[in-house]
Amino acid sequence: MKTRAQDKEGVSLPEVERELKLRSRLEEIAKGIRWDVVKMIGLAGSGHPGGSLSCVDLLVCLYFYKMRHRPTEPFWPDRDRFVLSKGHAAPALYAVLAKAGYFHREELWKLRRLGAMLQGHPDSKVVPGVEISTGSLGQGLAAANGMALGLRLDGRDSRVYCVIGDGESQEGEIWEAAMLASHYKLGNLTVLLDNNGLQIDGRCSEVMCLGDIAMKWRSFGWEVQEIDGHDVVEICQALDRADEASRPGMIIAHTIKGKGVSFMENAVDFHGKAPTREEMEQALREIEES
Repeated sequence: MKTRAQDKEGVSLPEVERELKLRSRLEEIAKGIRWDVVKMIGLAGSGHPGGSLSCVDLLVCLYFYKMRHRPTEPFWPDRDRFVLSKGHAAPALYAVLAKAGYFHREELWKLRRLGAMLQGHPDSKVVPGVEISTGSLGQGLAAANGMALGLRLDGRDSRVYCVIGDGESQEGEIWEAAMLASHYKLGNLTVLLDNNGLQIDGRCSEVMCLGDIAMKWRSFGWEVQEIDGHDVVEICQALDRADEASRPGMIIAHTIKGKGVSFMENAVDFHGKAPTREEMEQALREIEES
């Protein structure tokens, strides 16, 4: 898959057309997912819209382009595994799982209700398609390591994908897990960093600066790529390239917190604040008209 038009020695026109169709399909799915995320958090009156919206395109490309999975058979042994380490972005995962067919979309409108299936963070005991309960930041990558190592020991060719946050990357366990993955040469593990620049207390660069994050991951022995985290074709290409590496892969996805809603974009206040009814209706209109 290429991102530029055909020249004399380049790709064929059919390949360009396939790319355009892929972009159109994934962008349309992502638009619907963002609509669902805003509505479910708005109805719940609680949740994390900013970081959910920033990682939508990453999850869409994973579930509707890259990953091998069976919604009607969530525990299929040869499935690829996904870990949402930044568990507070659960609404994005829930909307994707519903769209993929793991459970009925109507469950989304019961988010965070007492006794409902979908709580504030993913619960693997009750939500089909959730591999592991997450929410305590920093722990998901270590769990993904275990899954990747276990699959290798079992002789399976399945892959493990994990989404982490940039604020989360201030946690020490992230770097312990980074060392382990490199030590065991977990080439079946790909991590996507939702690098939106904001966390609950403000800008990541001001709270605890990560410095040259690409250099850090390379120094830990990872295969590193940097991409536009909202360009679905670029995401898919990076995921494909990660398959070819013998080392664990890190995809640094530069994203916008609150992507798709004008008054939420790059607004730290919407890290963990639900929109009011009026804000929800405005946001839904914006998404519909985009």
